[in-house]
Amino acid sequence: MIGITQRIATELGVAEAQVRAAVDLLDGGATVPFVARYRKEATGALDDAQLRTLEERLGYLRDLEERRAAVQDAIRALGKLDADLARKIAAAETKARLEDLYAPFKVKRRTKAQIAREAGLGPLAEVLLARPDQAPEQAAKSFSGKDGFPDVEATLEGARAILIERFGEDAELVGGLREETWRRGRMRASVRKGKAEAGQKFADYFSFDEPLARLPSHRILALFRGEKEEVLDLDLDLTDAETPPPGRPAWQEARIAQTFGIAEAFGIAERGRPGDRFLAETVRKTWRTKLKPAIDTDLRARLWAVAEAGAISVFAGNLRDLLLAAPAGARPTLGLDPGFRSGVKVAVVDATGKVVATDAIFPHEPRRDWNGALATLAKLCRAHRVELIAIGNGTASRETDRLAAELLGKHPELTLAKVMVSEAGASVYSASAYASAELPGLDVTLRGAVSIARRLQDPLAELVKIEPRAIGVGQYQHDLAEGKLSRSLDAVVEDCVNGVGVDVNVASAPLLARVSGLSERVAANIVVHRDANGPFRSRAALRKVAGLGPKAYELAAGFLRIRGGSDPLDASGVHPEAYPVVKKILAATGQPIGALIGNGGVLRALNPRAFVDATFGLPTIGDIIAELEKPGRDPRPAFRTATFQDGVETIADLKPGMRLEGVVTNVAAFGAFVDVGVHQDGLVHISVLADRFVKDPREVVKPGDVVQVRVVEVDPARKRIALSMRAEDGERPARREQGRQDQARQERAASTRGPAPRSAAAPAPESGGALADALRRAATAQGRGRS
Repeated sequence: MIGITQRIATELGVAEAQVRAAVDLLDGGATVPFVARYRKEATGALDDAQLRTLEERLGYLRDLEERRAAVQDAIRALGKLDADLARKIAAAETKARLEDLYAPFKVKRRTKAQIAREAGLGPLAEVLLARPDQAPEQAAKSFSGKDGFPDVEATLEGARAILIERFGEDAELVGGLREETWRRGRMRASVRKGKAEAGQKFADYFSFDEPLARLPSHRILALFRGEKEEVLDLDLDLTDAETPPPGRPAWQEARIAQTFGIAEAFGIAERGRPGDRFLAETVRKTWRTKLKPAIDTDLRARLWAVAEAGAISVFAGNLRDLLLAAPAGARPTLGLDPGFRSGVKVAVVDATGKVVATDAIFPHEPRRDWNGALATLAKLCRAHRVELIAIGNGTASRETDRLAAELLGKHPELTLAKVMVSEAGASVYSASAYASAELPGLDVTLRGAVSIARRLQDPLAELVKIEPRAIGVGQYQHDLAEGKLSRSLDAVVEDCVNGVGVDVNVASAPLLARVSGLSERVAANIVVHRDANGPFRSRAALRKVAGLGPKAYELAAGFLRIRGGSDPLDASGVHPEAYPVVKKILAATGQPIGALIGNGGVLRALNPRAFVDATFGLPTIGDIIAELEKPGRDPRPAFRTATFQDGVETIADLKPGMRLEGVVTNVAAFGAFVDVGVHQDGLVHISVLADRFVKDPREVVKPGDVVQVRVVEVDPARKRIALSMRAEDGERPARREQGRQDQARQERAASTRGPAPRSAAAPAPESGGALADALRRAATAQGRGRS
């Protein structure tokens, strides 16, 4: 049997020693970000993605080994663990295979087969299988009359029950059938009688037929949703025939038996012998009553696993892009949380994110106090030297954007820039316990405006305050297993936070809690200590924080930044344990630390090998020199906004052929949704994302990207916009039709979610249009910008 570390090494395509070192570090309490950044010598520079995969597989394979031991012990206790079975159990590579091997030995409720065995019908079953040349009725005569089996017919049924159980629990047969049916099977869906009108959101699946192995994640989830809402009937047709003939059930059972070799596995064939018919019917009943229900369950679980993995991957990728969106930086910002009847909530935050003013204005219906709103905003911007205006992208956002545009036009002396910002999760934050503690004197309706302003300054620092699921940049996240999704998203947040680094003297407790090695309690203690004693002057001073022990300090220190402190290295990504290496570099260059930091010419002239020792290898030395050249460098892109075209404000303003600038709001398996400023995201189908073949849309775009698109087709009645990023002027009709179909599926998928809490996934009730709401729930914008 291949060991766990060897198996993971093979799957990752790396040396077993790398995996073994990583496992030892993780078992010792190290975090993935710490191992990826500061233990490259040990792991051979495994990156965070490889380590996350390793961590997940390690958990699965250890569970598998634990289950393997339990199965062996259970069968051994029954006295039935022979050498052949022990070999098969040892070779089992999946939990499903283990359960197949264990199935015949499991303690079951008292079955008909068990009753038949207790009545002594086991030998009859063996005779019927081994001697089909004998008439079954004749063979059964000597066994009939037993308790519960009074006649020949009942006796034969008892023997058949024994054979069905034997056939249905054959591990080799079940395992082979599972793989063959996955390869050959098809998913068929049809609308339930009387549900066509009410279930229009699932119209694409009313007559549906597709191979199981080719079903994409979002389609599987939609099919299961339709079944759950009692609109669709799903059937796993476990053959590769596209159109079953009349008399389907009997035909299918015979086809399965023939195609997948169920009969052949037990030497059963119809040759005109007296017992052939009995055995053939036994095979068909085995399929119908035992194998098909079990395989249906297995395949549904496998489909769900595929769908869940795909959906989690999409969500995690989009979340990573959202968290790593370009920050506008420490600039005084005015946040606007738009609304109609309830007014536009206003909050001004200073360069540090501190709230310095709040208000409410009513420029829209029903009050229409446009001039009063302009006066209020101008006064606030002037008083607090505001540089940026952040406008939430939900209800009344376009109308509020026009207000901001007029403010810029009438007051050029203010030198303002306006940016449309995602409201993703703002309302969830507003109502949270943390928001109440952070902004105790502020009405809940104004907290959203504060969050919108702060997330323009630093999206990562603000979004970590919100449960990742509530940010709403995934597909069908409400259908997914909460634990699995949360673990994946938490890993993304952890990697992003530690990849960027955290200024310990300004970071919130939720942000600090995402730093490698820090718990929520220790993060809160850091904030308490900072408030009581003033800013930290060095990383070493963190050791005085209650609960922050040596191990937590080791794991966290390199990701915490002390800007303007007593040691310039504390503002970099150089870990304190490596400060002696920096001293060697200083000695070699003859430069003081202040002159060396940022001095690319001197640093690039160094020979990294000259500083390698028994503790720090070449990868770490290279990282140290890179950090010294650009200490604490933010890996996020430079801040940039999109410019929406003047005069293009509604879907009616769009015309085919228009070239527009827009912001990618969401990326799905079939393409990308782009906001061009008309309250309705357009779809760039995967076939027109680039002038080349694109397998995965994320190869080309990610949420928050500013892109140039061309309008291909507009359907105002159905509020659909087809866009292209190809250079060519025309699009093939097939591409347009595929784009329409995929967009329709996405819209219907969004609408199947039903009412959602007002968070990243749901705009305010007064939002402009049900479809717009649905699309926002399906594809919440990230960094939608204007200037």
